[in-house]
Amino acid sequence: MSDQELQPLAPRRKTRQIMVGKVPVGGDAPISVQSMTKTDTRDVEATVNQIYGYANA
Repeated sequence: MSDQELQPLAPRRKTRQIMVGKVPVGGDAPISVQSMTKTDTRDVEATVNQIYGYANA
């Protein structure tokens, strides 16, 4: 997809920050993502590779 095909996004709404447990959500807080690995955790190399994949996504 080229830059010319991208449509402008709607303006972001101003939100207030709240805490969900120890995780800030909204406001200027960064987006938080939680995931689980799908590998057998005894396979350390595969599990670490999957974690790196999530971190780099």
